[in-house]
Amino acid sequence: MVGIITYGAYIPRFRVRVEEIARVWGANPAEITGGLGVFEKSVPDLDENTATIAVEAARSALARRKINPVDIGAVYVGSESHPYAVKPTAVTVGEAIGATPVMTAADYEFACKAGTAAIQTCMGLVGSGMIRYGLAVGADIAQGAPGDALEYTAAAGGAAFLIGSENPIAEITQTVSYTSDTPDFWRREGQPYPRHGGRFSGDPGYFKHVLGASRLLFERQGTEAADYDYAVFHQPNAKFPTRAAKMLGFSDEKTKPGLVVPKIGNTYSGASPVGLAATLDIAEPGDRIFVCSYGSGSGSDAFDIRVTDAITTEINRSKAPAVADLISEPRYLDYALYARHKGKIVMQE
Repeated sequence: MVGIITYGAYIPRFRVRVEEIARVWGANPAEITGGLGVFEKSVPDLDENTATIAVEAARSALARRKINPVDIGAVYVGSESHPYAVKPTAVTVGEAIGATPVMTAADYEFACKAGTAAIQTCMGLVGSGMIRYGLAVGADIAQGAPGDALEYTAAAGGAAFLIGSENPIAEITQTVSYTSDTPDFWRREGQPYPRHGGRFSGDPGYFKHVLGASRLLFERQGTEAADYDYAVFHQPNAKFPTRAAKMLGFSDEKTKPGLVVPKIGNTYSGASPVGLAATLDIAEPGDRIFVCSYGSGSGSDAFDIRVTDAITTEINRSKAPAVADLISEPRYLDYALYARHKGKIVMQE
């Protein structure tokens, strides 16, 4: 029974309001928030990056359950904003939590679904008996060019999941993937900001793959939306996951706990993982959770997850901040400070 042994999340306290970004660029804030369903987004502190976010999320996961870090045989960090082009983030995380040196590690990239791809890899290694535990992290400090539509949502945050087979708090009973070469979003080597292919972002990109993976999972499991207590989707904005959920038959009540994008923006590789973490914060034994990620380029990973009794007996969720706690008490920045925090102001060397 492979599943989630423990989990943790991290979201920076700093925020910038969508209306503040719109003010600088002369845009209509009501039109933007109405169209995206996003009102503010998280911003990394000056000393925060994907590595620090991943470390904090991993430490929160280990704080909730007593696990010997040396038993973690794999660390995978999914992100599209790794701090180094050549030097893995995963080894930094492994060192910080005490899992080195007897472990395998790698950085994953698949736009916004690299974190769920890491979960699938850990599932395979645990299921085959190659490792006892594997740590999968999805984290990003997403980039958006000044004045570009992405700037209103590109945020910072992440979540970590320890995967194993010994008394998991949530069993992952099935996972499927749906993938194609659909270029809706990309960033070439050396370019500071990504570009997006407009009309490809919606139906040919997000909806084709999210609906494709979701329906494939339903078919494999013999389930439908009514069989699940909660549903979590990739959330580049609030409109896309809400529409996808309704098309699949999920009610707003089932998606609301994991829909955090209105208050923190799109955390890219951390988006669906943070949504899953928020759902696990309130889940009870017997609950069934549906998860479907999405990564531009394009692909989706879907999961059928059953919460076990271990969520109340084997971990102490209060030992680490809940996602709701991480979202609360934000510290707001004006555009100038936001630009400084995001490195948009390039100083002379």
